[in-house]
Amino acid sequence: MPGSLARSLLSLVVPPLCAACREPELSGAPVCPGCAAAMPAIGPCCRLCGAPFPGPVDSCTECRGRGFAFERAWAPFAYTGPARRLVLGLKAGGLVRSAPWMAAAIAARAPPGLLGGVLVPAPAHRERLRRRGQNHAGDLARALGRRTGLAVADVLARRPGGRPQAGLAGSARRANVRGRVVVRGGAPPGRAVIVDDVYTTGSTLDACAAALRAAGSAAVSAVCFARAVRGPPAVARAPGGA
Repeated sequence: MPGSLARSLLSLVVPPLCAACREPELSGAPVCPGCAAAMPAIGPCCRLCGAPFPGPVDSCTECRGRGFAFERAWAPFAYTGPARRLVLGLKAGGLVRSAPWMAAAIAARAPPGLLGGVLVPAPAHRERLRRRGQNHAGDLARALGRRTGLAVADVLARRPGGRPQAGLAGSARRANVRGRVVVRGGAPPGRAVIVDDVYTTGSTLDACAAALRAAGSAAVSAVCFARAVRGPPAVARAPGGA
């Protein structure tokens, strides 16, 4: 029996689950229509850090006074509701099949000109790699590469030491990752686009961008699937699935 037919028959008996709500999804799509429609899409945002904010960069309350090594960071969704559950499923649960859906959402909503150059996955902490055996940012970057036709260069790594970023406050995050990201095998000489699942404080992306710039990348930007939103989220529902 052909593999595709076997999978179709199996899905009728044991339908796959939506990666966000974990309810059966008979279509086989990684995300059900209800969760896709409920994704909290970010509208007008800061052109530097991507926080929901329609005004000039120097008036953004989140990144004002901070310097970043990246030129711009952006994400289509706020890190809440179905978007948060999708990220956690990929990060902690190893739901790799959701990566193509997440990549399609990034590609469909990215600002013009942002996705150009070489995609570079953010490096996972060594302890996470040891436990999970995979880098979720790498899964997302490869899916985005297939979607856009852009090359992927997995050249970033973390030095030994430090802690995983999860659970750390902003200043602790910056100190924890400072100087711990290195380039191995050479940085893309032109534009590098760092890919990660979620933007929390920008500390990891900033450390990655600094390492790439020091190794020779002429310009660095970053894309994530979701970003933390502080205060009342100025977001709108997504118009549909990816």
